[in-house]
Amino acid sequence: MNKKILSVLILVFTISTGFAQTKEELKAEKAAKNDSIKTLQADVDALQKQIDTYPGWKFGAFGTIGASFSNFNNWYGQGSPNNSAGNITITVNPHAKLDREKYFWYNTANINLSWVKFDDKDDPNDDDNFRESSDVFNITSLFGYKVAKNLAASTLAEYRTTLINNFNDPGYLDLGVGITWTPVENLMVVVHPLNYNFVFADNDAIFESSLGAKVVANYNRDFGGLKFNTNLSAFMSYEDSNLSNWTWINSLSYTVWKGIGLGFELGLRDNKQEALNYAFGQWKPVTEAKPTFENVDNDLQVYTTFGLSYNF
Repeated sequence: MNKKILSVLILVFTISTGFAQTKEELKAEKAAKNDSIKTLQADVDALQKQIDTYPGWKFGAFGTIGASFSNFNNWYGQGSPNNSAGNITITVNPHAKLDREKYFWYNTANINLSWVKFDDKDDPNDDDNFRESSDVFNITSLFGYKVAKNLAASTLAEYRTTLINNFNDPGYLDLGVGITWTPVENLMVVVHPLNYNFVFADNDAIFESSLGAKVVANYNRDFGGLKFNTNLSAFMSYEDSNLSNWTWINSLSYTVWKGIGLGFELGLRDNKQEALNYAFGQWKPVTEAKPTFENVDNDLQVYTTFGLSYNF
């Protein structure tokens, strides 16, 4: 009897030892494969870095898409119990860049379009169509000839307008020459003391072209799945400070899964000509003083967008 018990114990010990050895072997094999994966990933990252720095055209884009729709019937707890509403927003930030040993050519754009609607079904006179709520279109082309490691003689063309409504009314076209400074990677500063700001508009009594200086600063960075881009574009008129303007747009995109993520955009603008033009549209001649550059409320223009994003 004792011999049988001893034999069983020996068998159990042998089996347990065998499993333990097998588990340790699997752990060792897993560790070896993890080391191989790390080595391969390092090789992939090194190759990607070579691709990113290889001379030639580089194309890319990221943007935000947001949409919401609702429909209510007999929802008596709210002011309009029967209504349908919707919101659609699209932002796109594409770029095409060429960087050679002696020169570069950078082309970028910012497009932000959105539509909203609110249809009160009990009001036959309300507007049940989608209406534009944001309308931004900026495109920039910068060419530079390198005179030093971080300095280039450059020429810039920048066009700004709206697309959905009042296309090219107003529209702004900047053409100028000067220098471009790239002190660190991903940062570009353009200073053009000789720049002409062409303004296209039906109301030429308010909107006026002028000669001035152009300053553009752009910084973009990619932190893995997080992409950030900020662009400041300013024109300072030599003829009249009321003709100066600036626009600052900040875009942020975070990728969660297969290029899909969350996007946020903040735009700021100061333009006294646009403020005066809007004031004229709201002016009541009988009860209000005539709007002028001296009395117009030139409030800071702001827009924000948040929604799903997709990296192209």
